Amino acid sequence: MEEEIKRSCEILLKGGIILYPTDTIWGIGCDATNPEAIKKIYSIKQRVDSKSLLVLIDSENKLNYYIDDVPPIAYDLIELTNKPLTIIYSKARNVAPELIASDGTLGIRVTNETFSKELCRRLKKPLVSTSANISGEKSPSCFSEIKESIIRSVDYVVKYRQEEKNSNQASSIIKIDTDGVFKIIRP
Repeated sequence: MEEEIKRSCEILLKGGIILYPTDTIWGIGCDATNPEAIKKIYSIKQRVDSKSLLVLIDSENKLNYYIDDVPPIAYDLIELTNKPLTIIYSKARNVAPELIASDGTLGIRVTNETFSKELCRRLKKPLVSTSANISGEKSPSCFSEIKESIIRSVDYVVKYRQEEKNSNQASSIIKIDTDGVFKIIRP
């Protein structure tokens, strides 16, 4: 795993795109502060740029750097959830403008999966994480379900966890307003 993290960081810091395991399904990722890399991901996924991408971070302690005013309930939800949870926050900052939705929101998930957590920690930046598929197609639940066209389109394919046959699912998604009112987007 160590060599895979080193190699992934090298690729990401040069503006490259990786295909990697997350705490949910396999993801296509890049440095969340690099606008050109983000544009490449939209192109790979054939996704309209009005549909936002989420980011992974390695610790809830970093939320305040990327969100202007984190509602206290967000920390409770992160602590109490028993499955991966993406939270859409208002007043996003310190990421590429291409990641911030027109209403100023950004989806962030604090990852607890070994590889993606360590990758975020070493990269010292949030990591874009979007399903490894063409937009609108079924998300692959394991590496063996990823289409060859996606594999060929990235700069690096992480070897760690490719053999797993788990049927993983995408995260739950909740949107939280600055006043703490929240809405479940995907259970």
